[in-house]
Amino acid sequence: MRYMVFVKMNEDVGDPPPALVEAMSREMSGAFADGLMVAAGGLYPLSQSTEIRLSDGAVTVVDGPFAEAKEVVGGFSIIETRSHEEAVQNARRVIAVHQEHWPTWNGSVEVRRIAGPDQEG
Repeated sequence: MRYMVFVKMNEDVGDPPPALVEAMSREMSGAFADGLMVAAGGLYPLSQSTEIRLSDGAVTVVDGPFAEAKEVVGGFSIIETRSHEEAVQNARRVIAVHQEHWPTWNGSVEVRRIAGPDQEG
């Protein structure tokens, strides 16, 4: 089963400490080597994003930043696991690394299963 893991936080959180960057790099390298992680990356700020929206039949295109955004997705990964529990367990490691290396960070990690063309929820 594949899962999308979103790391969410306030956009104005600032730059991560070097120790966190190093620890996450080690975690991700190991996860790629083990075949757990399929893809991963950080996301640029909302000021460099665009939203295309359909509302009441009208399409609008709006460049960020977006005033209503309180928490943003700052990074993501796609992981391959045998169960939802295993996906959650691996995502908890992301929080643990943040807790150890950036204890003042406030954020969350969301785990969502990816549906394939031949799968149902």
